[in-house]
Amino acid sequence: MNPLLVALVAVISVACCAAQQESCFPPFEGRQPNVNSYNNLYGGEQDFSLALLNAINKLMPKQNLFFSPYSTYHALLIAYFMAGGETEAYLRKVLRLGDNQQRSDIYAAYKLDRLLTVHQNAAYEFTSANKIYVSDTVKVRGCVNADFPHELESYPFKSDPEGCRNSINQWVENTTHHMITDLLPTGSIDASTSLVLVNAAYFKGVWENKFNPNLTRPEIFYVSPTKQIMVDMMHVEGSFRHDISETLGAHILELPYQGDNISMYILLPPFSNTEDSIDATLKNLNLVNFRKLVERDSLIFRTVQVSLPKFSLETTIELVPVLESLGVGNLFKENANFHTLTNEKVSVGEGIHKAKIEINENGAHAAAATAFLTWRMSDDEDVFYFRCDRPFIYLIYNGKTHTVLFTGVFRRP
Repeated sequence: MNPLLVALVAVISVACCAAQQESCFPPFEGRQPNVNSYNNLYGGEQDFSLALLNAINKLMPKQNLFFSPYSTYHALLIAYFMAGGETEAYLRKVLRLGDNQQRSDIYAAYKLDRLLTVHQNAAYEFTSANKIYVSDTVKVRGCVNADFPHELESYPFKSDPEGCRNSINQWVENTTHHMITDLLPTGSIDASTSLVLVNAAYFKGVWENKFNPNLTRPEIFYVSPTKQIMVDMMHVEGSFRHDISETLGAHILELPYQGDNISMYILLPPFSNTEDSIDATLKNLNLVNFRKLVERDSLIFRTVQVSLPKFSLETTIELVPVLESLGVGNLFKENANFHTLTNEKVSVGEGIHKAKIEINENGAHAAAATAFLTWRMSDDEDVFYFRCDRPFIYLIYNGKTHTVLFTGVFRRP
């Protein structure tokens, strides 16, 4: 079993003081939180995940992609809790938080998620952890200390920036079981740093139907109709949920992990001479079509012979241009409003997202004869073939919480 993981960090630098009225967070005002807040929160996470996938694909159109929308969403959620005014409004919109959701309800949903996302058993392990590292020179509102006792830590950024950087990197490495190292590069923390927001997510799963290592062999992967590369291709035959989506223009396959909650969905488009097939499928992967895709009765159980490349990817993404394209407004500007956190003026300096995935015969820690293969298949065949020997889209989805944990595009070995 190999781990799959990711960590996201936003480094925030402090400017001059600007006093604002102190307010406690969250203001429950004696009422119970909305019982639907948890489900509403993750309705937004699905839509955000698809928008983020499209945005990153547009900015990195020819590269292998892998990242965690779940991790990114939670880091932005922490920023939302700290924000106020226009910045809060921008983040609410980007996170797809409904107008009828009160901040107190969203906070309650976040705290519930924190209790539910640590899942370890013999089948799989998934954890997600958040940290708010605040400079010891910044006066934090007392309510923030009370509301985020596990996340908030005071750090001496001004007197020992390099030591703080190493300490944060060590926390990320430990949280991700030593798979993500040196998340914050040298120079990313200096004496002016006031706040670092970090989310680290880790997944380790075992295929419900394991690939036989004895069947793994070098085969052709078609990077394009005219370019080929050899890759170690894994093989398994079993009963899988599968179908062809005319709407998405792709074969769909669900590869479940043991535990019956988490699955990898693979979207395999055909080659096209007129348009990038990956882009065409992503354009149609909206929230409505995605929800149809992950509904348990939307795919048909069939005997399928699956061929999947054995691969390992590590991706680092600069989030500022990606999130600005999604409409985060002044989040990365000097006039950003974070008055819930402190009376002092702070602004987000940068965003770094680093993710790694390893896919092998056993599972995931979180490989032909012709270049032109039809994406249609005959219904009278007893055994169907799902050969991932060309670029494909993949998503790791938790059907219990209805969240997209990780996603990416595999374009070449």
